[in-house]
Amino acid sequence: MPRLTTGETAPDFTLPTADGGTLTLSDLRGKSVVVYFYPAAGTPGCTTQACDFRDSLASLTAHGYAVVGVSPDAPDKLAAFVEAEHLTFPLVSDPERTVLEQWGAWGEKSLYGKTVTGVIRSTVVLDPAGVVVLAQYNVKATGHVAKLRKDLGID
Repeated sequence: MPRLTTGETAPDFTLPTADGGTLTLSDLRGKSVVVYFYPAAGTPGCTTQACDFRDSLASLTAHGYAVVGVSPDAPDKLAAFVEAEHLTFPLVSDPERTVLEQWGAWGEKSLYGKTVTGVIRSTVVLDPAGVVVLAQYNVKATGHVAKLRKDLGID
């Protein structure tokens, strides 16, 4: 699958949220947006990453960033994840993997030494106009948010 690159306008999407609503990416125009893709709510790595975003949200927001998490999980599973981990940013459901594929976050990856097809843990940062300013693929769950903050110049 092709991946998004710096300078490219990110594809818009409207997806169901954990709280039963929908989120349309273009509704966030005017602020920078961190869109991160993760394999499965409630798993150890995904929990670590989500909690890191939760714990960094005030700083990211203070620097003009919104955060949106995307996975193929159903909204009810996302809702349970939000409640269990006290997440304070939107999680959206992409069970058809349409957005995952459009954004290059679905494809072959190595898992425990085997090649499998699935969600490629990725983070894409958009400027207020929806243009990609940073695209990172195959990121590690642990330490990723700290690295992202450093890459964005956020202390």
